[in-house]
Amino acid sequence: MTQGCLCAEPDAKEADCLPSTRHADQPLEAPAQQLPLRTVVYDPQSQGFAALQAEWNQLLQRSRYNTIFLTYEWQTTWWECLGEGDLWIVAFRCADNDALVGIAPLYLVTPERGRWAGKRKLNLVGCIEVSDYLDLIIAKGWEPSVYAAFNNWLCSPSAPKWDVLDLCNLPQDSLTYQNFHTILDPAMYQVEIKQEDVAPQFPLPLRYEHYLQDQVEKKQRHEIRRKQRRIERETEVNFYYVGPQDNLVAEIDDFVALQQASREDKAQFMTPQMRFFFGQMAEVMQKAGWLRLCFLTINGEKAAALLGFEYNRRYLLYNSGYDPEAYPHLSPGWVLVAYAIQYAIAVGNQVFDFMQGDEEYKYRFGSQDYAVMRVLVSRNS
Repeated sequence: MTQGCLCAEPDAKEADCLPSTRHADQPLEAPAQQLPLRTVVYDPQSQGFAALQAEWNQLLQRSRYNTIFLTYEWQTTWWECLGEGDLWIVAFRCADNDALVGIAPLYLVTPERGRWAGKRKLNLVGCIEVSDYLDLIIAKGWEPSVYAAFNNWLCSPSAPKWDVLDLCNLPQDSLTYQNFHTILDPAMYQVEIKQEDVAPQFPLPLRYEHYLQDQVEKKQRHEIRRKQRRIERETEVNFYYVGPQDNLVAEIDDFVALQQASREDKAQFMTPQMRFFFGQMAEVMQKAGWLRLCFLTINGEKAAALLGFEYNRRYLLYNSGYDPEAYPHLSPGWVLVAYAIQYAIAVGNQVFDFMQGDEEYKYRFGSQDYAVMRVLVSRNS
């Protein structure tokens, strides 16, 4: 671990970097104006995740956008399975009471091909492919102070040499793509801000019938009801979630088989490395209580599957699969989504999130676009 130079003595002792003793339930009031922060840098030789484990999710819960993809569990699993290059985790603490108010989880790589070939590139941990929402983790109201401290660190001797900073998959609610660039020196940096994707989603009412009546177009509402009634009338249909009593390894194997069978691009996506990640991720998410892996069976045979999460009163549909040759006339994938929506409403979720991708079927269920943004900062040569 190296100690940053911002608002801290250069010879600060390691004791200065111990976690705050402030009680976890004690509210941290946002400052009325920008305040100086103490920057603590965990370089590739340090154990940044371990050092911040006890405070990580507490900070995330105080942030503007509390998403599963920024939890300690997701970030560490992604890094262990898919991470490459050098891990740099930067923590920002109040100078007066040592309270943690910001974390920048980053890794440094030099791509061999593509737009940034040969450039030293700082990415957010989780960027890009399988983490739908990412950001700096900042206590709500502390964004100006953390942005200033982060900017100071980027141009300080304690930061690695870098050419490009990639802040990908920023949710629409993030202030990072709106405000961070305003404090950057245009003589030093070029900034590109763009919409990277959309994440169709919709709010959930208290009752499934209210959802169908008020949020789904008449034609699609009729189709959803018709498909559900037909499959229930003509077959022995079952819908279940995988629980602690089930063999998760076997269930993930079955999910992957359906996922690969459903589309060629999905089969290509599921490389051996990605398959390993899915297995590890599912185990960690189940242990945390967030995994929602469900199957639709028809006459005892698994015909469709959804891998999702339930976190912070949001139902997140992460990936799916179905057997295109098994009962295609009954639309098992469509019916399974409808069942998942019923479940999400019944247990009290507030949002159903299809996450990234503008596939047409998502809008048939009443979704509206939610923007996913990206900020690219490159040093002027």
